[in-house]
Amino acid sequence: MPSVLDQRPAPTAAGPRPAPPPRRPRVLTLPEARWALASLVLFLIALPLNLLGAPAWLWGPLFAATYVTGGWEPGWEGLEALKGKTLDVDLLMVVAALGAAAIGQVLDGALLIVIFATSGALEAVATARTADSVRGLLDLTPTTATRLVPGGEETVAAKDLKVGDVILVRPGERVGADGQVLDGASDVDQATITGEPLPVAKQAGDEVFAGTVNGTGALRVRVERDPADSVIARIVKMVEEASETKAPTQLFIEKIEQRYSIGMVIATLAVFAIPLAFGSALQPALLRAMTFMIVASPCAVVLSTMPPLLSAIANAGRHGVLAKSAVVMERLGQVDAVALDKTGTLTEGTPRVTDIRPLPGSRLDEDGLLALAAATEHLSEHPLARAVVDAARERRLPLPEALDFTSTPGQGVSATVAGRTVQVGSPSRLPAAPRPVSAAVAELEGTGQTAVLVLRDNSPVGVIGIADRLRPDAAATVTALTKLTGRSPVLLTGDNECAARHLAAQVGITDIRAGLLPQDKAAAVQKWEGEGRKVLVVGDGVNDAPALAAAHTGIAMGKAGSDLALETADAVVVRDELAAIPTVVALSRTARRLVVQNLVIASVFITTLVVWDLIATLPLPLGVAGHEGSTVIVGLNGLRLLREAAWTNPARRGAE
Repeated sequence: MPSVLDQRPAPTAAGPRPAPPPRRPRVLTLPEARWALASLVLFLIALPLNLLGAPAWLWGPLFAATYVTGGWEPGWEGLEALKGKTLDVDLLMVVAALGAAAIGQVLDGALLIVIFATSGALEAVATARTADSVRGLLDLTPTTATRLVPGGEETVAAKDLKVGDVILVRPGERVGADGQVLDGASDVDQATITGEPLPVAKQAGDEVFAGTVNGTGALRVRVERDPADSVIARIVKMVEEASETKAPTQLFIEKIEQRYSIGMVIATLAVFAIPLAFGSALQPALLRAMTFMIVASPCAVVLSTMPPLLSAIANAGRHGVLAKSAVVMERLGQVDAVALDKTGTLTEGTPRVTDIRPLPGSRLDEDGLLALAAATEHLSEHPLARAVVDAARERRLPLPEALDFTSTPGQGVSATVAGRTVQVGSPSRLPAAPRPVSAAVAELEGTGQTAVLVLRDNSPVGVIGIADRLRPDAAATVTALTKLTGRSPVLLTGDNECAARHLAAQVGITDIRAGLLPQDKAAAVQKWEGEGRKVLVVGDGVNDAPALAAAHTGIAMGKAGSDLALETADAVVVRDELAAIPTVVALSRTARRLVVQNLVIASVFITTLVVWDLIATLPLPLGVAGHEGSTVIVGLNGLRLLREAAWTNPARRGAE
């Protein structure tokens, strides 16, 4: 009977379909933007009629509609907050506008409403752009999948897949769930998850991710994770949570906002009552008080913090670094020390053959020794065995048949190859080797490699060196982090001292802590934190989780990272690009500088306008323009970090 993999149509397109472009929010889908636009249009219609001296019955209703469309939503929210004994700045702005209208300054009050509504719409757009840049990841996951059932197949919603289900992924389709390939072979474009520029060959036993694009073959995949727990789903969940959190600066401002608002109301009453007590007319006193209320409102201060941090989160997310909260984005810029894990962080986390040394007299060259070892290791599941077999496959070496395979845990494997007994395993566990072999083993282990001895009929024929390969960008990352923090990163690893020192020398790390248990890593981080350092820990494994939790900020490498590390860390490097770490630290520092800039801008505007109103006569339209103008300025200043240029080469700027 033909395999279900053969029952497929020809691909309908040449190559995988491209990923959908990032979504951009349609401004008019936001209610804040629609109400602000309606208010602006009504104001622009009424303004010329008022200025040209048209009857009040003509422009009056238009201004009234301007007040309603632009002010009802913040006014209602303000009243709701007032029920909870909270004084909202939005409500104060609406009261100020109505107060201006009550003393005949209808035009000025309408202008305040329009500008205030526009600034609120800008804030809503900024928040929506952040959310959409994250939720766009959901577009990568197909809505349906083909599930295989006894006797055929059925189309089901991807969200209804269960662990253990088997799905069919045809050429050009997106994988419906995280899982393991059971049958078939294909190239899968997983750049959206891992950042790899080229499709990755997949066959039985390989892992595939939801949202990745299948190539020209068909795959039968067993679902290994519930769709709600897939890599894409967890990414979306983490960053959606980020947009709902508040950074420490924002929380501080929210605490003082209440006291400030109450103080502002008291000061406004004083500005109104004191002139009256000294004989001032009602209308000028009320106008000055309303102007004071407007210019003293802390709207720009409140808007100073979140736009830069949310914009930085969105930009980092587009480049594969997912900060779980605005708190995290702010804290990243505070780090002054870095601790790096070795395996899976500075290295790729996958052992590879790095040296092949046939012994004189063995009559084997490098390919012959590797083929002999790979044939023997072919049935083993040990990571070092897979490294040997993978190296032989990369060289396209034909492997002789191996019989009578046996595996001895902790020692190695043996098999009969071409009628001769071959053993492959640890030099310390196999029969004593002659001096040349011992020297070769010592040399390999002295450079941080794991030595594997190959014997044929109990006689050594060669040694193979296996090591975890250094990431290409590891040295540059260490250099960049050193410039940013002013001190070289520390290497924290459970690996042996020799391997740790060899790798540290390659990347420029001088402070090495090797042979550490998980609690030892956490204790080291806690010690530095106790000394006043703000430590950034970068890791990927379960053994890194305690240190990630103890650190000021923790970053997990997403591709090889364990579930525990991903959950414990404050941020995740989804594409496994180590160089993104100093970049996001520098981006956070830029965001912090923008927050300070915004607070300075807001303070200068408020102080200038308040002093002007108290010691002279500040025209209400100018007060409105100055107050709302400062709000717009700080909002737009924060949105600067959404630009691509904010990510490009920020490490240099962050080190300045």
